[in-house]
Amino acid sequence: MRDILLLSTSTVHGTRFLDYAESDIQAFFSGRSVLFVPLARPGGVSHEAYTELAKGRFEEMGLGLAGLDEFEDPVRAVQEAEGVFVGGGNTFVLLRELYAAGVMETLRARALAGMPYMGSSAGSNLAGLTIGTTNDMPIVMPPSFDALGLVPFNINPHYLDPDPDSRHMGETRETRIGEFHHFNSQPVLGLREGAMLRVRGDSARVEGQRGGRLFQPGEEPAEIDSGDDVSFLVAGDPGR
Repeated sequence: MRDILLLSTSTVHGTRFLDYAESDIQAFFSGRSVLFVPLARPGGVSHEAYTELAKGRFEEMGLGLAGLDEFEDPVRAVQEAEGVFVGGGNTFVLLRELYAAGVMETLRARALAGMPYMGSSAGSNLAGLTIGTTNDMPIVMPPSFDALGLVPFNINPHYLDPDPDSRHMGETRETRIGEFHHFNSQPVLGLREGAMLRVRGDSARVEGQRGGRLFQPGEEPAEIDSGDDVSFLVAGDPGR
């Protein structure tokens, strides 16, 4: 039975790394050692530095963590992991690196079999069917846009509502998702900063400080509040 926690972001303005989700993370990974995937950072912060940031924060929460970069055999590391946290950064870089490391199928199989999977930002994009609704620039080309498919829809982390007072004349996030639906049929769940999606088997709920917005082809966007049950999005998802 899948056990998934998807964060809109790792850091809410004015707080530290993972502060807003601390109690949720502690409950989610309780009693488990966590494998951290730092591969989404393309520059500026090394994988080692990103792992040390996560490791220190998890230690404060009373949880053990090791980085994928610390293992010689990444596939074996995923096979033996008690839980996985995939960090944020650039989604295209993350997906390319995971395909290159040969861990995509193992990570998918372990997560669908019940290993706790937590993502933030790019790591949350990775849980959807594809990465087609990421906000990131395609600075590299992965072998495919296909993601893990842990849920039968796409995620849009960092979702921003249109600002009625803005003089910006470019496309809004809502417009971009509408363009996606011109060619793709899966729902898209936009998670505002501070929101998270909790999935347990065939149950799904939006939680956290804020809610989100649900986009489905041919329908008006639907407001999703924190606490709303969205299990209908995963109902009937075979083998999950």
